[in-house]
Amino acid sequence: MPTKHLYQYDSYQKTFKAKITAINGVEIVLDQTIFHPETGGVAHDTGILKIGGLEYKVLNVKLDYATGDIIHVLDTQPKAELGWEVEGEIDWPRRYRLMRLHTAAHILAAIMYKDYHALITGGQVDVEDAKMDFNIPTMDRSIFEDAINKANEAVERNLPVKIYFLKREEALKIPGIVKLAEKMPPEVEELRIVEIEGLDIQADGGPHVKSTGEVGKIKLIKVQNKGKDKRRAYFTVE
Repeated sequence: MPTKHLYQYDSYQKTFKAKITAINGVEIVLDQTIFHPETGGVAHDTGILKIGGLEYKVLNVKLDYATGDIIHVLDTQPKAELGWEVEGEIDWPRRYRLMRLHTAAHILAAIMYKDYHALITGGQVDVEDAKMDFNIPTMDRSIFEDAINKANEAVERNLPVKIYFLKREEALKIPGIVKLAEKMPPEVEELRIVEIEGLDIQADGGPHVKSTGEVGKIKLIKVQNKGKDKRRAYFTVE
């Protein structure tokens, strides 16, 4: 069985227990985890794992796309065996900031899609800031300024952010469920849906806040023209 992705059910869970299913040097796989891997354009979690009375730092987290397992990369090779129980804790300030920026990215994507018919052609959510590319015809800073202003209005309305699962066939019938220009959701039976009430609905696998009010003020840092279909905006949250 692949790793159970606990963060997809509760983004606010900070600690957990699990059992070791694989060890390869400094890399360890568990039967379940709250650690979010570097995937979907969102940076990975960090934190600690306690194994056999010793504490190890989790420096990186990766997803094995072939198996669905989540690989925790530790600071040193653990003294452990298969089946051992571990306790884990994520770096919560890092996770929470990623959640705020990730939800901010969904708000911005929804407004760009609705008002400018723009799809996402690239992006990355890191701890300090985020960047997103859109396929708008020409580079125009005023478009992004307008979208950021509208995004902050959505933040002020404190809209609920709902997470649930739908059958893939049912989910893909929803208009605008996919806002990526060149990528469809994974070939799985059920899709995880992130809905910002009255504003947006997307298939998405990463952690989010519970309401837009938690995002804070969204600030446009700069814009860049990275070529055709790549009009880039850098932004952060305060």
